[in-house]
Amino acid sequence: MTSISASNSPTTESRPSSPPSPLINEAALTKLVQRHVFARDEEFRRHQNIGMGAGDKQNRGLPYHLVLPSKSGLSPEDIFSNLRWGGRAIIVSDSPQEINELAQRFTRWGSFALEQSPSSIRKPILGLPIPYVGKLIHYFTVRKIDLIRPGESSDRFTYHVRLTKRRPDDKQYIVVKSVPTVDRVISRLRAKFPDLPFDELRHRAQKFSDKIFPVFLTREAAMLKILQRDLPEKYRNRVPRCLGVEHDSRGFVRTLYMNWLSNGGRMLSQLEFAIQSTELLAALHDAAGVIHLDLRLDNFVITENGVGFIDFGSAVRGNETFADNSLLSTLYEEMMHTSQIQKMLCRMSDQGLVTADILRQGRNRVDKSVDLFYLTVQFNKPHINPDFVGLVSYNPKNFEARHIKCFTDQVLRPVDSAHSPFQSATDILQGLYKVREMVEQGSDVPDHNTTVALDAMINKAPESQFAKPHTHTSTAAAAAK
Repeated sequence: MTSISASNSPTTESRPSSPPSPLINEAALTKLVQRHVFARDEEFRRHQNIGMGAGDKQNRGLPYHLVLPSKSGLSPEDIFSNLRWGGRAIIVSDSPQEINELAQRFTRWGSFALEQSPSSIRKPILGLPIPYVGKLIHYFTVRKIDLIRPGESSDRFTYHVRLTKRRPDDKQYIVVKSVPTVDRVISRLRAKFPDLPFDELRHRAQKFSDKIFPVFLTREAAMLKILQRDLPEKYRNRVPRCLGVEHDSRGFVRTLYMNWLSNGGRMLSQLEFAIQSTELLAALHDAAGVIHLDLRLDNFVITENGVGFIDFGSAVRGNETFADNSLLSTLYEEMMHTSQIQKMLCRMSDQGLVTADILRQGRNRVDKSVDLFYLTVQFNKPHINPDFVGLVSYNPKNFEARHIKCFTDQVLRPVDSAHSPFQSATDILQGLYKVREMVEQGSDVPDHNTTVALDAMINKAPESQFAKPHTHTSTAAAAAK
């Protein structure tokens, strides 16, 4: 079980130190409670590898579970910063008064849900639990439900996102994504533009909160409904499902309720990760007719059902135009010039690292090629997202990774840039199947600097298995259903 200390945490409240109890070893105490609480816990089994890699938390990601003695001196702020979103912390003490006070403190802090109120177990005697005999060990369990800390802002998260339960007795959590308040948007803008006059900050924040965020949240709700309708059934549980919405007086969505796709499950090889991601993208493009446009690794999840995509707020229909909507036209035009993905595509194209015409055509445009480009970059280096350490097996020097790196280079920089064999997600998927064959057969990694044409590696991919005629449905109409 991963441990953290007050000395390497971002914020630590000063607390009077108290000498450890001579009767209990704190490490043994926490292990005892861990075994008791998680003995038959399915959630712990699914997530026990997360955040368990070597190195610091930047290299291994945050853990999903923490079991900590109360005398560690860690505050709610410290534990929030060192625990994955949706993860659980168990606080352990030999003092019932201390445990009760700490449980109240975490509850008041607001970003944790108290899952197990203060409880106790008895320390075994000679390894055996004997009723009414043995020292009492006290603990409680909390879950991190807010995505970012109260009062803080982040470029990565624009909406207010938290976990909740529909009813107190529910076992499953759901995701609540809400338009942020004007004050929260002001706080984020102030951090980004510290010299901007307050009146201008408020004017911009009002526009974001009243107009821009509701428009994109309304679109996301519509996209999720389209995906559940049009994706083949086996892929539907790998994207979020809209469980309900709350509208404002104008009909825009202010709050979106979704099922929670949490990371967990068995570890995937890098090649499995690449293939599952590309299979889902092919289904997205060809069956549902949806372009994601924001396939950063932050928006990937690895669930029991396989690799999934989340955050469809920027997504568009493949046949969608914005000629009759000046607001959306302006917003997408700006997005296609300022997004992280577009900046990388333009930079790599200018440096000669992307030469394929099919990918370069996505520069500053709403196009499927934007998804193709960024997906290819992402599966080549999955641990750019430290959350995937423990979920994706990756070693850049091993045989499989070198094959995937070679394949990535071939997609980005084909021998004939005007006639790349990789024109779609289905084409890339067929190439990955060929890579899998080569890895299984132990074939040498091809030399990309040779003159071997790519289409000698793979046969031209057949028509997508998902291809079908689409009837045009606007996102607004889908949202209203």
